[in-house]
Amino acid sequence: MTPPETGGTPLRFGYGTNGLADLRLDDALALLADLGYDGVGLTLDHMHLDPLAPLLAARTRRVAHRLQALGLQVTVETGARYVLDPRRKHGPTLLDAEPDDRARRIDLLLRAVQVAADLGAHAVHCFSGVLVPGTDEDTAWKRLAESLTPVLDAAAAAGVPLAVEPEPGHLLATLDDFDRLRRTLGDPDHLGLTLDIGHCQCLEPLPPADCVRRAAPWLKHVQIEDMRRGVHEHLPFGEGEIDFPPVLEALAEAGYQGLTVVELPRHSHAGPRYAADSLPFLRAAAPGTPTRSGTPAHPAAPAPTGRAAPPAAPAPPTASAIREPREGSTR
Repeated sequence: MTPPETGGTPLRFGYGTNGLADLRLDDALALLADLGYDGVGLTLDHMHLDPLAPLLAARTRRVAHRLQALGLQVTVETGARYVLDPRRKHGPTLLDAEPDDRARRIDLLLRAVQVAADLGAHAVHCFSGVLVPGTDEDTAWKRLAESLTPVLDAAAAAGVPLAVEPEPGHLLATLDDFDRLRRTLGDPDHLGLTLDIGHCQCLEPLPPADCVRRAAPWLKHVQIEDMRRGVHEHLPFGEGEIDFPPVLEALAEAGYQGLTVVELPRHSHAGPRYAADSLPFLRAAAPGTPTRSGTPAHPAAPAPTGRAAPPAAPAPPTASAIREPREGSTR
C-alpha cells in the first residue's frame, strides 16, 4: 500500500458491528468486505460472538477464519449495552460498589482479551462507567485502577493493548482523565487509548485534530462519527460540526496504524446504507488513502465535511451541560 499523498501512515477504515446489530455476524462481515472496508470494530454481544455463551473458543476460531478469508482486520469492543445485565444499560461497571458486580465486568474484559488474542486483534476497547451515586471520586478512581490491573496483566500476557475510551458522562470522560489513570497505574506498556473523534467535538477544549496530536503517543484505537458541541449524539457524516480532513491528516501524520472505525450504534435500522455511505466520505476526506486493492480512492475528490469548525475552540462544556438525547448515552 502506498502512503497517502499528504504523508504519513495510510489509514485503515472499519465499521462497528454495534451499528449493524440487525445483521447476522457473517452477513455483517461480508457486507463490510464487499464495500471495501479494511476491518471491523467487533462488539461482543448476544447477537455477535456472545462472550458468555458456551464454546466461546470454538466460535472465536470460526470468526477468525472468516475474518482471514475476507481480508478484514479487527478491534474488539466491549460496549454492548445489556450483555451482562438485561435491566441496566452498560451495567455492571468497573466502579460498582459491590465487588461481585465489578468482578463480572472484569471477567467480561478478560474474556475480551482472550478473544482479541485469538482473532489477532489490534486492541481491546473498554471504558470506565459512570460514577455510582453516593461514591466519592477518589474511591471511584481507586476502584477503576484496581479493576483494570488484572485486565492489563492479561493484556500484557496476550500481547494485546487495552485501549480505554474517554466517554462523556463517565468517570473517565476526557483526555485529562486518561492521563490521570495512566499516572495512577504507573504508565503500563499495554495501557492505550481509544479516541472517539465525536467525543472530542462534544466536550474537549481542543479541536478534534489537536486532540489526535495530543493523544498520539497512546493511541491504539479510533472511533469516528459526526457530532455537535455539547451534545453526545453520534451522527452520520455531514450532520454535525466536525471538519474531517484535518482530523484524518493528523491521524496519518501521527503514524496511527490501527483501525479508524465508524461508530453509529443508533443507526442499525439502516446500517447497510450508512456503512455504504460512510466509506466514500472518509476516503474523500483523506485524499490519497489507498483502497484495499492498493489504488488511491478518489485522490482528486473534494472532501465533504459537516458545518465548518469555528476558528477557535469554545470553552469545554461542563459534564452537566452535555446533552444526551432520549434515554442517555447514545452508544
